[in-house]
Amino acid sequence: MCDIAKGKRVAVLMGGVSAEREVSLNSGKAIAEALRATGYTVHEVDVVDRALDLPGDVTAVFVALHGEFGEDGEVQSLLRDRGLPFTGSGVSASQRAFDKVASKECFAAAGIPTPAYEVLEKGMAPTQPFPLVVKPARQGSSVGIHRIFQAEDWPAAFEDALQYDTQILMEQYIEGRELTVGIVDGEALPVLEICAPEGNYDYRAKYTTGLTSYKVPAPIDAASARECQALAVQAFEALGCESVARADFRMNKAGELFILEVNTIPGFTATSLLPKAARAAGITFEALCDRIMQSARVSKD
Repeated sequence: MCDIAKGKRVAVLMGGVSAEREVSLNSGKAIAEALRATGYTVHEVDVVDRALDLPGDVTAVFVALHGEFGEDGEVQSLLRDRGLPFTGSGVSASQRAFDKVASKECFAAAGIPTPAYEVLEKGMAPTQPFPLVVKPARQGSSVGIHRIFQAEDWPAAFEDALQYDTQILMEQYIEGRELTVGIVDGEALPVLEICAPEGNYDYRAKYTTGLTSYKVPAPIDAASARECQALAVQAFEALGCESVARADFRMNKAGELFILEVNTIPGFTATSLLPKAARAAGITFEALCDRIMQSARVSKD
């Protein structure tokens, strides 16, 4: 934890070099406006390469970079080496969370239920029965992700996913409800249910305003909500996360919960999930950004 006094000069990193650049720009601008409203002097830094050119008077950094270079530990490593306090998880936790295969291994070791999976590379074929979800091992915002219900749809989906990573996660599709839990400073926010068209929360459903509806608190029984929150915090801790994250789940028709992944830099756009859950907990967007900014610290890993 770093004492980031109001009025200090902070940088909000946005944009980036990943497929999620536009989403990150929207998140970063919203965060910058919120921090200014709560008394910070803010530099908006549009990251266009891996050089990471920062103003010399910056005292702390809010990382709003999604995807490659933002969530995978790269920018965290640069900030650590410069001794700058930054928001979010450290280098190793970011690496684990961003890599869906490494995350799966951590969940399994911690006894957290997660869908059955296998890892494929070019030239390989799945051995699990359909339906399956095809996911590049290291991507975000549903980039390259496909639901496959029949074998004839598999080759095209696999080839598309291979554009984004050499390792592809083939995950059992859990029919049911989609839930998510935001975590701030280790505390779980209310459970949010995502109601996407045809139950498919893809890139279009995520970032097209009005296409997907959200229910928060999620209309599930109290025991299920507590279990979902507890599993989210357990996953957060199993990966070694800090500051802020969001854990995504599927709940099958029997009410069983399965964690999909943990996002260490959740979106902060108008349609983003963590700010919606925070509002349901009585936390304004400005207060949420301030709280996360105050969690900035110099990483030790």
